[in-house]
Amino acid sequence: MILIAGTVRLQPGKREAAVTHALSMAQATHAEAGCLAYTFSADLADPDLFHVFEVWVDDAALGAHFQTAHMAEFNRQLPGLVAAAPQLQRYVVSSAEAF
Repeated sequence: MILIAGTVRLQPGKREAAVTHALSMAQATHAEAGCLAYTFSADLADPDLFHVFEVWVDDAALGAHFQTAHMAEFNRQLPGLVAAAPQLQRYVVSSAEAF
């Protein structure tokens, strides 16, 4: 299982547009094979900071995600929305259990 987690710093005044694009991206991504979770969430203390959390069954599913039309469109929109490059980490998880 592959987890992607991190943050995206938005340009001041771009939150509304970022929310629109993030919701569209999440909806399209949830329909992809191998996507177990894909969320953006706003930081409670900083409205210009979004948190990203993704869970993929494997590298092949994540790789296929990067090739989708909605990912290409999202990447075209990012430069006009973000203040800096997203800070994302990739984790390889061998097991997970609820507690």
